[in-house]
Amino acid sequence: MIKNMNITKAVILAAGEGTRMRPLTLNRPKVMLPIANKPILEHVMVEMQQTGISEFIFVVGYHDEQIRNYFGNGEKWGIGIQYIKQKEQLGTADALAATEGLLNETFLLANGDAVIGHQDITQLIGRDGNVLSTIELPDVSGLGVIKVKSDHVVKIYEKMQNPPSHLVNAGLYLFSPDIFDAIKKIARSPRGEYELTDAIQMLVDSGQKVSCQEINSWLNFSYPWDLLAANEEVMAKLEPQMSGQMEENVVINGPVSIGQGTIILSGSYIVGPVIIGRNCVIGPNCYIRPVTVVADGCHIGAAVEVKNSIIMSGSKVPHLSYVGDSIIGENCNLGAGTKIANLRLDEQTVKIGDLDTKRRKLGAIIGDNVKTGINSCINTGTVIGNDTFIGPGARASGIIPPGSKIK
Repeated sequence: MIKNMNITKAVILAAGEGTRMRPLTLNRPKVMLPIANKPILEHVMVEMQQTGISEFIFVVGYHDEQIRNYFGNGEKWGIGIQYIKQKEQLGTADALAATEGLLNETFLLANGDAVIGHQDITQLIGRDGNVLSTIELPDVSGLGVIKVKSDHVVKIYEKMQNPPSHLVNAGLYLFSPDIFDAIKKIARSPRGEYELTDAIQMLVDSGQKVSCQEINSWLNFSYPWDLLAANEEVMAKLEPQMSGQMEENVVINGPVSIGQGTIILSGSYIVGPVIIGRNCVIGPNCYIRPVTVVADGCHIGAAVEVKNSIIMSGSKVPHLSYVGDSIIGENCNLGAGTKIANLRLDEQTVKIGDLDTKRRKLGAIIGDNVKTGINSCINTGTVIGNDTFIGPGARASGIIPPGSKIK
């Protein structure tokens, strides 16, 4: 591991729900949504660990028990983890302020829902003073934008129309303890929160230098379909692993990872990159196509085709169904013949409500505990809330609230 400037501590902000990720975040925090069958937060932590960070402080809140149960004290990863609970969602600056008593030296701070590669983190650690990471993007809508002069922050703009630059705040920082003094002086923003960017702006306005470090690798998550794009990037580096069992007449092409206790039944055809978790039953005679992740305890059955999708733990697609470019939550069951459309007939990009996903192919975003009847059809860009029932032969489209019954 690389160690720079003796920086060994990092704070990761992981308290938020992520309302734009609903229905996937109704039962879990945003940072626990899966990328390549591991939570976003684990990817963030591991990238930081590779730079020599060994002590982590997780600021948690919404469904914090899931984070604590998964990560524990960090022993599994050879690190130490402490937890601070943000009791009210009063903003990023409020979350960081809760850690002041644990930090008396320069430290890293990261948003728990944005993955930055360890090479970029290493460069940031090598800088002096307070440093903010940036990345240039063609589309900065909904993101914080930075105005820079001579590699120094001049102004931070939050989610504005016609921004002055395309340089985005990437959510990774190197801070001295001075940041805590600035936090104590800021007021609530118009959103009613204490914003970290306001504290940074206060440092700048008081004459302190805040530098910029442009990064190259950034996985950011605003909407559910961002999980699919991240899967494509992360799984491009997948290493094959076989910990399960395979019957005869199974065909595997490309990198495929199969977890312990999983059985691949005869006639299954799998084209990697594909990840299949533990204790799954796959097949017989199914077709799993690239960039698909099947979590623990799932069943993909006879004559089922799955492509470029995330199927979360305990869900079942047992018979004669098609799932393309979709995310299926936990403990769902798709009845025989369920079909999820993933391409509009006019081949235009898929919209969810008034929001253009900018994806040519996108199927459904399905929450937890959803059940469909036989021969049900789900249209492109459909969002299905938790605990919904879609009856036999029914057609589902649009945004469907939790607990609905579609006949």
